[in-house]
Parts: sequence; structure tokens; C-alpha cells
Amino acid sequence: MHTQWSYDAPNGDMERSCIRAIELGLPAIAFTDHADFVVVQSGQYCVDIVGYLEAVAACRSKFPGLRILSGVELGEPHWFPTETAAVLAAGPLDRVIGSVHCVRIGGELLDLSQLAGRPPAEVPDAVSTYFREVLAMLESNQPFEALGHLDYPKRYWPAGLPPYREEDFEEEIRAVLYAAAKRGCVLEANTTRGDGGAARFCPGLKVLRWWYEIGGEAVSFGSDAHDPDRIAGGFDLATQLVEAAGFMPARDPMTLWRR
Repeated sequence: MHTQWSYDAPNGDMERSCIRAIELGLPAIAFTDHADFVVVQSGQYCVDIVGYLEAVAACRSKFPGLRILSGVELGEPHWFPTETAAVLAAGPLDRVIGSVHCVRIGGELLDLSQLAGRPPAEVPDAVSTYFREVLAMLESNQPFEALGHLDYPKRYWPAGLPPYREEDFEEEIRAVLYAAAKRGCVLEANTTRGDGGAARFCPGLKVLRWWYEIGGEAVSFGSDAHDPDRIAGGFDLATQLVEAAGFMPARDPMTLWRR
């Protein structure tokens, strides 16, 4: 989840998140704040990694009964190798997620969260461009262990178009999954905070099954919460879907679900 150290989490609060995790009976919580270097909207900035790590250390001291994992979500790390290396060198991180939010279309930078504002005819090409960019990130030498919110554009699919269908992008998605499996990535089951149920999961059951079919080894869970009240949102349903795809829980709740 994200905290106040992420530009898009004005209601984020690391300490309150720890308190909420304890209230929910969670054995651990992972803070993977945004290390984004593209500026496409006002107020966007990269995590202050030094301040962030100090805050993690303070929470670990204050909440010794809760396992607190540090981490970052790298945005387009293959575009910014120098900046990415500086963030990762600042201190030890338990979780590093690679993700794509932005693409270049006709010389213009587009964050896929702005997809709904694009002309309808442009949307399918923009989404195909997004999957090609995810593939480029996976084929780069940037160090990350998990692939975040694989079909991110699904969240912002314009309401006036026919519904988003994984099959329409199956070739691109399978290419991404093969590349992720080849480099030993974990696929994140991102619940989008539980908003909208399974339709908003990134990815959904169909893609999770493709991941299993092509030999993907493991799945992680992320709520992508941006405030303490949304921690673990959608996890009950997510565990059912991930198990239906063929992945099984381990005895240790801190361990990844594997095939």
C-alpha cells in the first residue's frame, strides 16, 4: 500500500496504517511508495526515500509486534536507470515493484489514468502501447521482483466504449506474462482497494489463469490502498480467485502463493 510519502496519497498515514493493520489482525504490512520520475500532473514527485526509510524505522520501533516491510513501486524504471539506481541505493528494501503508468503517444506523455479523456478511437491503441511498454520494462535490466497492476488501463476504461475484454489484448498480455516468467517475476494480484469487486482487479481471473498456464511461479497480493481505511480491501475475494487460478497458500502467511 501507499502512505503520505506518495504524491497521490494525501490521506496516507504510515502510523495509522500500522494501527489499522493490527486492528485487522494482519501479521505484516508492506509500504511500497511511488518512485515515479515522469511528471504528467501537478504536484507529482518521487518518494523522498531517505525520509521514507526513517519513517519505516520509526514505525518498526513503535509497533514491534507487526512486521513492517519497506519497498517502492518503480514507475517506468527503464526510462530512468540513473534515478532508479539512486533510490534503490538509499537503503535496504524488502519489496520492489516494477510498474508502468505512462506511455508516449505521438510525442505526448500520457498517464493511463487519463485514458477516459482521450478520443474513443485512440483508446485501444493506447492500451496496446501500454502493454508494449510493460514488455520493454520486463526486458530491461532494471531490478524489481514483482510486476505491478498488469492491466492498469482497465481501471480507467472509458464508460462509453464496449467493456474492456482481456481477449482483445491477449497477444500483448501473453507476451508480457512470458517475459515476466522468464525473468522470474512475481505477478501482483492488485485488488484496487476492493473498489468495484473482481471487475477492477489487476489482473482478473482470466489473466491469472494465463499466468499459471505459461508457467508463472508465484503471485503476491496488493490492495494498492492510499489511505489506512482501505488496507487489504478485496483480499477475501482475491484469495479465492488466485486459488481458482491454480496457486496455493503456504503455511507461513508471509510467503508468496505458488503453483
